[in-house]
Amino acid sequence: MLKTTKFAIMLGGNQGNSPEIFRNAVEKLAAAGVVRPVQSRLFRTAAVDCVPGTPDFCNAALIGEWAGSAEELLAVCQRLEREAGRPEKHSSRESRPLDLDLILFGDERRETAFLRLPHPRAQERGFVLMPLAEVAGKWRFPDSGRTVRECLENLPPEKLN
Repeated sequence: MLKTTKFAIMLGGNQGNSPEIFRNAVEKLAAAGVVRPVQSRLFRTAAVDCVPGTPDFCNAALIGEWAGSAEELLAVCQRLEREAGRPEKHSSRESRPLDLDLILFGDERRETAFLRLPHPRAQERGFVLMPLAEVAGKWRFPDSGRTVRECLENLPPEKLN
């Protein structure tokens, strides 16, 4: 039997039909080898760290299992972002139809030029923690040792947008 690693990805977007775009992305992730995908409900949140006037985002968390490396999963996510219409060269401050961020990959901690695990700001962002708590509230961040739910409960109210 193939060894798999549990992962968490955040889906986000504020252009087009986000529910349909997310559904399509999850189907393509499953076709690429994601096993047992479980998605949170959709959350609408204000744009964070974007230019003024940026439309609200739709966000959801997806957990599942993956038999490859974190880098291979990241490459699949980046391909799906491009297929959904996100330019290859883009700013994190821009509107987009699909954003797939790898938040957790097992208990891995690493930092490369292309990938930081766990995601460096995940524990400080309500738009990450609210959906993630719905599907993985007991998962511990390997750097802090805190669960997703603990991080959410300790978040200042102004971060719960």
